[in-house]
Amino acid sequence: MVHKHHRSGSGGGWLSPTKIALYVFLGIVAFFLITEHLAHLIPILPYLLFLLCPLMHLFMHGGHGGNQDDRSPR
Repeated sequence: MVHKHHRSGSGGGWLSPTKIALYVFLGIVAFFLITEHLAHLIPILPYLLFLLCPLMHLFMHGGHGGNQDDRSPR
C-alpha cells in the first residue's frame, strides 16, 4: 500500500505571509514591553547588582578547588 503525501506551499514554511505578520507583531510587542519596563527597571539596577553578589559567591566557588575530600599532600 503506497501513501502519497501532498503538501501545499501555504502555511508550512517559516516565511508564509501569516507567519511574517505574526513575527512583525511579536517584534513590535516585544519592543514596547522592553522600553516601557526598562523605565521601571533602570532605578533598581544597582540594588539588583548587590543582590546578585551573594548568589555569585555561593554558586561560583566550585572552580576554586577548596572543597576537596582527599587529604594527600601536593
